[in-house]
Amino acid sequence: MAVRHHLIHHPPSALWSVLERPDQYGEWVVGTQDSRLLEGRWPEVGSSIEYTVRLGPKEFQGRTTVRRLERPAALELEAYSGVLGTARIAFDIRPWGDRTLVLLDEHPLQGLGGILHNVALDAVLQIRHRAMLARLAEAVDAQAAGGRPAG
Repeated sequence: MAVRHHLIHHPPSALWSVLERPDQYGEWVVGTQDSRLLEGRWPEVGSSIEYTVRLGPKEFQGRTTVRRLERPAALELEAYSGVLGTARIAFDIRPWGDRTLVLLDEHPLQGLGGILHNVALDAVLQIRHRAMLARLAEAVDAQAAGGRPAG
């Protein structure tokens, strides 16, 4: 399992204002672009978004579905990335004074990612999560300042 944390310098409500925007996932989720609502009302359980995933020169469609929502403390997603399979991505959201502590836990469920899951893959996920949580914090900063994050 790859678990990483990041302190966001805004309250949980500011974080949720970004998490609730399906069109912004492509801006802060590493490896994705052009995110858009696919089904339902994001982030209600069962709703989903789709996006383009780039892996080197290859490009394919990905999809993420909300599996658990316990606002304001938790959001759990299942990401489907074609041949790579599916992964569980869980955000544990905790008030930390006037800030927010976000714990991100991701692990493969099915497909190639699940078959090849090992310590080396977790190390790669740690690097990805570091960048992703930094981008998420930047998106929250921009949203709180009344703008959009730099893409």
